[in-house]
Amino acid sequence: MTTTEDYQAAEQLLRRAVRPGTLVVGDRIRPQWIDGGARFWYAVDNGVGRRFVLVDPAAGSREPAFDHARLADALAAAAEQRVDAEALPFAAIALRADAVEFDAFGSHWRCDLDSYACEPAEFTPPGNPLEVPSPDGKFAVSRRGHDLWARSLADGREWALTTDGEPGHQYGTGPECTSNPTLLRKFGLPHLPPAVAWSPDSTKILTHRSDERSVRQTHLLEARPADGSAPRLHTQRFAYTGDEHLPQAELVVLDVADGTVVRAQAEPLLMLQLSPVMSKWAWWAPDGSAVYYLSQPRDLRTLTLHRMDPATGEVTTVLSESGATRVDANQWLFEPPIVRVLAEEVLWYSQRDGWGHLYRYDLRTGALLGQITSGPWAVRQILRVDEAERVVYFTASGLVGTDPYRRTVCRVGLDGSGFAKVTDDDLDHVVIQPGSEAYFIDSASTVDTAPVIRVRDWTGRVLAELERADISKLTATGWTPPERFRVKAADGVTDIYGVLYRPRGFDPARRYPVVDTIYPGPQVNRVAPGFDPGGMGLDAEPLAALGFVVVAMDGRGTPGRDKAFHDASYGRLSDAGCLDDHVAALRQLAEDRPWMDLDRVAAFGHSGGGFATVRAMLDFPEVYRTGVALAGYHDARFFSPGFVEAYDGADNPEAWARTSNEYIAHRLAGKLLLVHGEMDDQVHPDHTLRLADRLVAANKDFELFIVPGAEHMFIDCLTYVRTRCWDFLVRELTGEQPPAYRPAPIAIGPELLGELFG
Repeated sequence: MTTTEDYQAAEQLLRRAVRPGTLVVGDRIRPQWIDGGARFWYAVDNGVGRRFVLVDPAAGSREPAFDHARLADALAAAAEQRVDAEALPFAAIALRADAVEFDAFGSHWRCDLDSYACEPAEFTPPGNPLEVPSPDGKFAVSRRGHDLWARSLADGREWALTTDGEPGHQYGTGPECTSNPTLLRKFGLPHLPPAVAWSPDSTKILTHRSDERSVRQTHLLEARPADGSAPRLHTQRFAYTGDEHLPQAELVVLDVADGTVVRAQAEPLLMLQLSPVMSKWAWWAPDGSAVYYLSQPRDLRTLTLHRMDPATGEVTTVLSESGATRVDANQWLFEPPIVRVLAEEVLWYSQRDGWGHLYRYDLRTGALLGQITSGPWAVRQILRVDEAERVVYFTASGLVGTDPYRRTVCRVGLDGSGFAKVTDDDLDHVVIQPGSEAYFIDSASTVDTAPVIRVRDWTGRVLAELERADISKLTATGWTPPERFRVKAADGVTDIYGVLYRPRGFDPARRYPVVDTIYPGPQVNRVAPGFDPGGMGLDAEPLAALGFVVVAMDGRGTPGRDKAFHDASYGRLSDAGCLDDHVAALRQLAEDRPWMDLDRVAAFGHSGGGFATVRAMLDFPEVYRTGVALAGYHDARFFSPGFVEAYDGADNPEAWARTSNEYIAHRLAGKLLLVHGEMDDQVHPDHTLRLADRLVAANKDFELFIVPGAEHMFIDCLTYVRTRCWDFLVRELTGEQPPAYRPAPIAIGPELLGELFG
């Protein structure tokens, strides 16, 4: 019997995914470096408030940034307010030599660190969150209408940097298809800050003029706007797969002082997913003498590095690589390219030998100088290059024999000699940020080992342990660590990996329904190798709390391994991350786990996982007899070419058609719940409605839930939507009536926005 207590535990675990610090304390930090990179402070959420910590790596010290109790007492007396030392009323601080400053109770405060006397202080108002300040702190750039404006931070003077912007042809904006306008409106924001990169000397900005004038226009109808007015039509430029006209970006350099506009003397870049500036596909040389950028044609089979002269706009080609399938700068679509331009050389990522490795090219001639890394493993991220010592530091996956997805920090000479592991253990290492020339901050964990966060020097020596995650609140919910598993793919040869969560209150003598929480990639993984399940793991832990065995896995076609493993998805998006691997895995797992009831298996997925959930039920009805599909794209022909053409090919209409769940809707045999947000501007609700139309035509039984006003993530109605999904699974998989339980909504605020957009 699924109880109210189970639902309460599921709600807590759902909140864990979007509210750090609620159940796990000390599992993540955001260091704020001071003193030129010599020291840093960070805040740790504890579910109630924050504690502030100051670290001096050179001294190996870690201590409270101030006496929290004394400051709380002093602030309470000065402000005549109640102040809890465990829940201080501010989220950020400014550390001075003799004081700490912060905002609280509508005022700016300065607290002397000798006497702990707190008093209101004069301060410079914080910058507009929609502005991008210059490195020297003298100017800021913002978007106004379709143009960019500069502002002097000293005297507030403002002036236009561009004046010829117009609808669909404006400056500093990414493509509308990924701009999340519905979500931003819920946070009270008109748009994100402009896509600009300041030159190192703060005199110029690199940006682009977006051109979507000929891009297809799509529409969403908002039935009840927040102000209660009549239904409102929202128009969005959103190209479909195969469309002739796609978003483009013309790179420009703007001189902030004299208003000079220098345009790249080259063809505009295709901009299918993100701004090239925001995605770091265009960047300044460290000395500001050049702009470098990457480009690809529509078929993505060539990757080219260019140099642009910021004074003239002249563009030259540095080097280029072509291949038989997609040529990646990184297997993960939304991670920065693994490319580094040095003084005289280029470090270039390539999978030409079957694995993702680093190669060295001559910057002047483009000639290949040699391969830097090699072996059956893959480079994940360049962390630092020490040109004086001729060494590159990077993370790599595939060097831990028990789990090819775990990451290791490594070093190697630029000539390929002297390879060594900087973190030489079997844990997954995430470098939170390199930090400085002398230090980096490392979070080490596995899916069942809570993180330990340390600051290290580049030899790997631990200088200070910062946090050892406390999971006592998590385990109090009945949570138990997931099991990392390895099974054979459907080909009987390839190893595939995943995680399995046992149900809350697990009893091996019982038999439990199984839920496969699916995300098919191919642009990201479903399962992260570390302790934090991440956004893709949003639903696994809550579902296990309700009494289900929950599995998640990465079949062939997903990133993180060799190129052949990833290329299993090329031209085969319809396989949804090799669903036959999922079926094979479920059967292997159940062989020695008799408590897994394979007569009661459900698929559950969001977005791409929504597509995969329906496809699992249509292709494998004998296995997946229940499904919950949220915000799924169900026909690639009416979806973004930046995703579909990247993995199915730029001219492959037969492959695009094979992804259509509409065409095979008549196969549905099980119990299906379709959920979509009315205002989903990332995967439009017509995907679900078109599928529903075909299910009706085939006389199929299914449930449809259109959520008024909701965007792609259901962010302001997350608990309500997920509870409805839980109710459906409880009824269909157990035959029971779920308890009458409705959790409170998750509040929208700046912190949640930070989690979503970093």
